Amino acid sequence: MKRIAVLGSTGSIGTSALKVIGKHPECFSIAALSGYSNVRLLSRQARSFRPKLVCSGKDNAGLRRICYDRNVDHVLIAISGSAALEPLLWAIDAGKEVSLANKESLVMAGPVVMARAAAKGVKIIPIDSEQSAIWQCMHNEQPRGLRRIYLTASGGPFRGMTGRELQKISLADALRHPRWKMGRKITIDSATLMNKGFEVIEAIHLFGLSPEQVEVLVHPESIVHSMVEFIDGSVIAQLSVTDMRIPIQYALSYPRRLNSSLPSVDFVKTGALNFESPDTDTFPCLALALGAARTGGTMPAVLNAANDVAVEAFCQRRISFTGIPDMIERVMRKHRVKKQAGLDDIWRADAWARKEAVQTLGKVK
Repeated sequence: MKRIAVLGSTGSIGTSALKVIGKHPECFSIAALSGYSNVRLLSRQARSFRPKLVCSGKDNAGLRRICYDRNVDHVLIAISGSAALEPLLWAIDAGKEVSLANKESLVMAGPVVMARAAAKGVKIIPIDSEQSAIWQCMHNEQPRGLRRIYLTASGGPFRGMTGRELQKISLADALRHPRWKMGRKITIDSATLMNKGFEVIEAIHLFGLSPEQVEVLVHPESIVHSMVEFIDGSVIAQLSVTDMRIPIQYALSYPRRLNSSLPSVDFVKTGALNFESPDTDTFPCLALALGAARTGGTMPAVLNAANDVAVEAFCQRRISFTGIPDMIERVMRKHRVKKQAGLDDIWRADAWARKEAVQTLGKVK
């Protein structure tokens, strides 16, 4: 019986994780839950699963206690944004098995996190469908045998639009994702393709890759969740229906596989599987993320922080949809990168970028 702590249990990933855990009571139990603002849902979850520990709000002391609790075997981190970084490091320091649904912590501090995990002998098992696909494709393979990975993207709701058309995009438009049901922030990041840029940086750190080894492919059907090409020319892909419960279940049960009641892919009904290169001219957020990945140091933390402020400004209707990459690029241009960055350097860069992004609001087109 694996005793699991779900941090961020009231979000989309957290609620899906609890569905998976509830389907397999013989394999999993809930040791702890945490949520942020949806106290009513957190209370219902606590009554249903009866964990020993529950914390709500931004209670870092409570989160730290959960991560170090001896009754917790596995910590599933589904907290959104930069707030996940400290709990991730606590879980690693406590020597827990970790499954990670948060991108921002590795975008901000990938080298720090992975070095800490290596020192503690902790595996970080990815939950994102794309990173899980790579994890599964690389099973029992040595990284030195890998040539490149292909991260697939649905293309979002605005695939094929022109830059002029994107200027008229409303918040309601941006929140209508064609394939996935997600939270507001990640849905908008998917529409700008920043989410895919974050996944590139995440994959670089998770799998020890160079930026040149990661290629993004737009795949509108969202059936192939990612592919790995090896040095002998073989390509292995992971395919499934678009449901986050599949990668969540595998992360929790790894290295075993458990039965699932979800439908199989209907290849006849699906028909063709299409792939195309992303349009980084029309969607410059992806290009900005790739640039941050190549620069390294504190630049990815600045990218993440500036994006946070820009997306929130768009949600408040203070900037246009195309103003999001404009704001981010303005902040990145002003940043003086520290290459060998420790945790303190990363937090300072994060704070600087947020302040700088707010100051650029009146200048954004």
